[in-house]
Amino acid sequence: MKGPMITIEIPANKVWDEKAEMIFDVPATKLVLCHSLISISKWEAQYRKRFLKLNKFDEKNGINTPDELLNYVKCMTVNNNINPYVYNCLTDEDIKKIQEYISAEMTGTTFNTPDTDKPKPNQEAMSSEMMYYYMSAAQIPFSCEEWHLSRLIALLRIASIKNDPNPKKQTNAQITKSNAAINAARRAKYHTKG
Repeated sequence: MKGPMITIEIPANKVWDEKAEMIFDVPATKLVLCHSLISISKWEAQYRKRFLKLNKFDEKNGINTPDELLNYVKCMTVNNNINPYVYNCLTDEDIKKIQEYISAEMTGTTFNTPDTDKPKPNQEAMSSEMMYYYMSAAQIPFSCEEWHLSRLIALLRIASIKNDPNPKKQTNAQITKSNAAINAARRAKYHTKG
């Protein structure tokens, strides 16, 4: 994985398995996690539902239960040969760190759009396959599937803006402001009054 990752250190512990009616020793483990399109694809294949709602992590439309969150943590795990009982040792603090990591914006890109220019919510179901389609349409290499999801979404949004054949027209107020600046510059350059 190439995207920003988070490491969660799990101390050695013992876990009771109700089904097996046994206690299992869990060794100290470092979980290395990456929130990426690959992780989402694995989770969606398991649950057969969308992880994302309108390009945004949303608990109401993706992860609804603690078990679904725990399984998403498993899907995000990058390192191999993890004892399955390790996930039962995650503390509330660990879960909070993981959720903060998932929600974090891992990009320096910002989108400053006036309220009138805000994009309308996309009504299409935003599944991992739809994101792969958008990557393909924008000629973004599939290796970007390993990026933190917020970076990938920012890149897809930039590609959409740059490839828009009909850029937004300026409002009358924007045109007036632009013309006033041009006229002021000309008056200053030619030392005229009007």
